[in-house]
Amino acid sequence: METLGQSIWLDYIRRDLIAGGALRRLIEDDGLGGMTSNPSIFEKAIVESHDYDENIRALALKGNGAKEIYEALSQRDVQSAADVFRPLYDRTDGRDGYVSLEVNPHLAHDTNGTMDEARRLWGALNRPNVFIKIPATVEGLPAIRQLISEGINVNVTLLFGLPRYRQVAEAYIAGLETRAAQGKELKRVASVASFFVSRIDGLVDPLLERRVAQEGPAAALAKEAQGQVAVASAKMAYQSYKDLFGGDRFRKLADAGARVQRLLWASTGTKNPSYSDVKYIEALIGPDTVNTVPVETLDAYRDHGQPKTRLEDEIEAARATLARLPELGINLDAITQQLEDEGVEKFNQPFDKLMETLAQRSPRHATSAGKARKHG
Repeated sequence: METLGQSIWLDYIRRDLIAGGALRRLIEDDGLGGMTSNPSIFEKAIVESHDYDENIRALALKGNGAKEIYEALSQRDVQSAADVFRPLYDRTDGRDGYVSLEVNPHLAHDTNGTMDEARRLWGALNRPNVFIKIPATVEGLPAIRQLISEGINVNVTLLFGLPRYRQVAEAYIAGLETRAAQGKELKRVASVASFFVSRIDGLVDPLLERRVAQEGPAAALAKEAQGQVAVASAKMAYQSYKDLFGGDRFRKLADAGARVQRLLWASTGTKNPSYSDVKYIEALIGPDTVNTVPVETLDAYRDHGQPKTRLEDEIEAARATLARLPELGINLDAITQQLEDEGVEKFNQPFDKLMETLAQRSPRHATSAGKARKHG
């Protein structure tokens, strides 16, 4: 994959993976290039293991609340992983070796709150090879631009639609232009745009299945489009990437040392069991891209993946697939907005659940619960 221009990152983080040496082996033996996290991943790591119990207890006894405990745990894991990746970051001159940490998902529609938290997390992590994850909401766009202008690395997350992708890339470029106008260096500012893939098929395919069941003239078109819309969207996003970062506007920044904002394929685990378990890896291999994969998908690809550059294969067919969707009564822009809204909520829920779990594991909570039972 690396020889084909794409980096593989792991969409997973857990303390035992870092402390036990497995992460280092993945970097050395499998060419792993980075790591991404989100509230759902941290929720599973902390809730489904006892690796964090001692730290939770110690932090709670110092008077920390659930949010402070979460931040301490997540920041420690991200810092530790970033330190393991640091030799790779140095060796690739900052191309790879990054670890991502997301702002509180409840800030997805709060521009100023997002910027304040991003600055705070960036300062607390104090590593050059980390990304602060910012959602690609309307409110996130000015935050992306401003943070990039301040030299804060940004992983733009929850990105589903093609019009929004262009806005995200333009926010990055505008942030670099502001920074350049201030006479600040551009070379060490990094960003990726995380385009979520499989969730698109997850929402579109059932609509297509209904059109197939209705038979009639549109049924054949609907059947042909099943399982194709997500990959077609990603391929069109890559064409937009080439246009945006291959033009004169960005070339001036590149001449001053700026890096492109690579497209990162996210949500690449296959959710439909009738599709190949490496469907969203094999179709999207191409230069200057990243694919962040769950552990199961990485294992599957290691076992039976067939690496080949396919991202620019059948571009006209991909464009035609998207162009025909209105004929089938499918508004892709409305669907990607729905996915963005649902995506924010899908991060809010595990974040809130984790806050509850941390509060319950706190010795103060256990003491209060014991007193309540005693006096009940």
